[in-house]
Amino acid sequence: MTGLEIWLLAIGLAMDCFAVSIASGIILKRIQWKPMLTMALAFGFFQALMPLLGWIGASTFSHLIESVDHWIAFGILAFLGGRMIIESFKDEDCRQDINPASLKVVFTMAVATSIDALAVGVSFAFLGIRDYSAILYPIGIIGLVSFVMSLIGLFFGIKCRCGIARKLRAELWGGIILILIGVKILIEHLFFN
Repeated sequence: MTGLEIWLLAIGLAMDCFAVSIASGIILKRIQWKPMLTMALAFGFFQALMPLLGWIGASTFSHLIESVDHWIAFGILAFLGGRMIIESFKDEDCRQDINPASLKVVFTMAVATSIDALAVGVSFAFLGIRDYSAILYPIGIIGLVSFVMSLIGLFFGIKCRCGIARKLRAELWGGIILILIGVKILIEHLFFN
């Protein structure tokens, strides 16, 4: 993967964090640094940790399926992207069902939004990332982008409230990015490898 692809992948993965952060910002109503930094750090940490765990798990058996690894990577990214696109069309009200200042809620949301990143880590193994030094850059970028996008989402939710936040459709764009990266991987392996 090129540097640009890694950044785009990180942005695609961070869109879940961004969307949840907007909703959390709407609930917070004003800038509260401790819960905001806690949430952004938790999202960034888990978005970086999950691909590492997926990569470690898949690296142990990737040599067994090298002939179809590009199809698996494409399938994972297309599935995740498609799911994000479908989720973006579900009608959700701006409600105060969660307490974004609660550590239990923050860590639950951080794990929930990073499950997709676990699957991306599996696809990293199938794309030929073989050693720890090679995985550190992508997971670092994913964690950093998730942290920054979470903070931006929180500020956006605090300042703009429900109406504008819904119009962004962050999950839709994140899903499209993931699908496009999956298609690119497939095309490269089928026609240029």
